[in-house]
Amino acid sequence: MKSFDDREKAFEKKFAHDQELKFKAEARRNRMLGEWAAAKLGITGSAVDDYVKAVRKADLAEKGDDDVFQKIRGDFDAKGVSITDAELRAKMSDFLSEAVKQLEAGSK
Repeated sequence: MKSFDDREKAFEKKFAHDQELKFKAEARRNRMLGEWAAAKLGITGSAVDDYVKAVRKADLAEKGDDDVFQKIRGDFDAKGVSITDAELRAKMSDFLSEAVKQLEAGSK
């Protein structure tokens, strides 16, 4: 019975670790995405940090990535930035991959 309990605790520990990694990777992705979008929008200086905070805050609106996508899509549309939905989603995916690589490299 002890081995079952040990396996259960190990599974719970791995799940918690994976969720923490996911949260950190998405937060890092949102920072990189916000900085990239700010550059596309012509935002400079300390306003970039404010924009990144707004992107990160948008991620709390609902579950998943659509809230971040909608925030940036709306900002791009308002400023006339010509980027397709597919390009924006690809950029989000690229930044998430990069964030995971950075986190994994930092943990070694």
